[in-house]
Amino acid sequence: MHPIIYDVAVSADGFIAGPGGDVAAFPHAGSIVVDYLARLEGYKAVLMGRATYEFGYAFGLPPGANPYPHARSTVVSSTIGLPEGSEVTVWRTLSADAVTRLRRDAGGPIYLCGGGQLAGALMEMGQITDLRLKRAPIVLGGGTPLFADLNRAPKLSLMTQRDHGDGVLYQAFAVQ
Repeated sequence: MHPIIYDVAVSADGFIAGPGGDVAAFPHAGSIVVDYLARLEGYKAVLMGRATYEFGYAFGLPPGANPYPHARSTVVSSTIGLPEGSEVTVWRTLSADAVTRLRRDAGGPIYLCGGGQLAGALMEMGQITDLRLKRAPIVLGGGTPLFADLNRAPKLSLMTQRDHGDGVLYQAFAVQ
């Protein structure tokens, strides 16, 4: 079974985006971004929620296009409308069976791109195997939490950590 890796930027107060999906306060350059872009190439499949997928529209992503052309991308949403022949798969519901099939058939690591609701649901299912945090020294005060509606408290084991300077820290955890 291939791992599901939640690789995400997070504020000091636990948000992956501020109010309205704002990510402007997170670092957009530097070694933390270079390392992240290198990791992206290793992912064979991508899972994301509707809001995360639609976030790309503001940057020119056409509806139905795959934001990660090197990987198989799946959007989990009961409401998203995409054109016929879309390059992304849509799951209308999140089921353990579908996730297990993806983990079996992905051909390599799966990138959980976001968002917080999907991450919370996958963590509740016990499907997230790794947590990779790009920790930013910012306080957003609200927005999208790292995990929404999380009732299961997973045990984390620190695998690696790298200080990128200016308070920016990368941490990789195994989820047990």
